[in-house]
Amino acid sequence: MNVLILNGSPRINGNTSIAIREMEKVFKESDVEVETVLIGNKDIRGCIACMSCSKTGKCVFNDMVNEIAPKFEKADGLVVASPVYYASANATLIACLDRLFYSTHFDKSMKVGASVVCARRGGCSATFDELNKYFTICNMPIASSQYWNSIHGREVGEAEMDDEGKQTMRVLARNMTFLMKSIALGKEKYGLPEVEEHAWTHFIR
Repeated sequence: MNVLILNGSPRINGNTSIAIREMEKVFKESDVEVETVLIGNKDIRGCIACMSCSKTGKCVFNDMVNEIAPKFEKADGLVVASPVYYASANATLIACLDRLFYSTHFDKSMKVGASVVCARRGGCSATFDELNKYFTICNMPIASSQYWNSIHGREVGEAEMDDEGKQTMRVLARNMTFLMKSIALGKEKYGLPEVEEHAWTHFIR
């Protein structure tokens, strides 16, 4: 099993990293390979809808997004983690995810997704919902935990005091591991669900 974690925080070893480390420990104890990539402090521009990726299979902007793409293709699970800004995820992470999901054409079906959010106080639920939408448009099951996947802290290191938040991350990693392994067994025995040709409906005609 292989998990890719995208850290949307611009801070190295900030509160979002504390949540991620709790998950990393569980993955490693479960013999799951894990790689964490820091996104939030990178210069990543948004999608311009140029459609170049439909011809080349990669984004026209050759930056971190194209570097992450093969890691995502290899992974059995994807974790996206972000601090909360104005009840929303870090804009750099959103730019990355928009382009990553749109420009990659490999089948993402049954890769397990999980989102993690970190806030001083409010906005966690809105950000959690925002990040989960990337999974639900690609046939990716979402791993859940004992609570919404959030941890709290403002100053660097404060999230270490959120015992429930850290426990939620550990439970999430265990549940994600179980789900990935169960899906792998299901693929061997039953294969993937039947795929229909996509029916595109455009509402202006």
